Amino acid sequence: MRFRVKFILLCGVASLLLSSNIFARTKDLQIYFVDVEGGQATLLVAPSGQSLLIDTGWPGSNDRDANRIAEAVKNSGLTQIDFVLITHYHTDHVGGVPQLLKQVKVSAFVDHGPNLENDELAPEGYAAYLSSMGQVKRIVAKPGDRIPIQGIDVEVLTAAGAHITQPAPGAGQPNPYCASEPKWPTDHSENAASVGVLVTFGDFRFVDLGDLTKDKELDLVCPNNLVGTTDLFLVSHHGMGLSNSKALVHVLHPRAAIMENGAQKGDAPEAWQTVHDSPGLQGFWQLHYTAASAPDHNVSKDAIANLDGDSDGHYLKVSAQSDGTFIVLNSRNQHEHTYKK
Repeated sequence: MRFRVKFILLCGVASLLLSSNIFARTKDLQIYFVDVEGGQATLLVAPSGQSLLIDTGWPGSNDRDANRIAEAVKNSGLTQIDFVLITHYHTDHVGGVPQLLKQVKVSAFVDHGPNLENDELAPEGYAAYLSSMGQVKRIVAKPGDRIPIQGIDVEVLTAAGAHITQPAPGAGQPNPYCASEPKWPTDHSENAASVGVLVTFGDFRFVDLGDLTKDKELDLVCPNNLVGTTDLFLVSHHGMGLSNSKALVHVLHPRAAIMENGAQKGDAPEAWQTVHDSPGLQGFWQLHYTAASAPDHNVSKDAIANLDGDSDGHYLKVSAQSDGTFIVLNSRNQHEHTYKK
């Protein structure tokens, strides 16, 4: 009897260990595309539990954007954010920092260094950012750097107008779309200084280039594609025509794309069509329906998180597995789609 009890206990322990190992192997990378009404706030939670928030949305509006980010942090089970990456200093990307810090602990900020623009609200956004971070660690990113998040690889592709010079793993092939791409004018705004990243989790790849503009996109992928292909692409610059060149989007060959647009911002017909026509694209999702673009330049309503101008802050969520399979979920209607590798 004693042997039998011991045998059952050992089997039980082995079963628990096996179950926990299976759970660990199948735990996903979670990506929340938070609705900040035409800004950006993208929260990544690695299987290790470490986190990266890319941008913080707008200031004001009774702390609307900070509240929505804090809710995503809570829903994901986090107690803090390990890294906040500020792609650039326009107010719709950096403006929410002071409000966010009142609600969520941040271990470190990552940015491209000093503000490079004197127009729009970049100087104001940069000054508010610097004054609010206090004693929080600040890291200035350069192309080729890694943001040290356990369980995923986050490579900096662009920063302060510079870009990687060595191809990412598996990349470096000639780009056939460069020959027909117009030469775009040089952009001297903070958009062109955006910190862009490639996130890799096993066979899953996600590209977010902030508001990088077309001339800088071509530096990254012409004449050779230094990035490679991607499974998920965050449509640059909220879907504006200043970004999303064919030479970039089509050579990235995304299986799915997500547009963080607003009800009255982004989703330019030219950019939307470029993404829509990308070879191999299986899914296209938007945070907002854009009335100005008409139905033929909006995706199916099932794949749009917010249909009205006065939204309830519905988000899109991606759950990615290391084998490259990922699921996109619309929080408004629970519509989801699985993309298998």
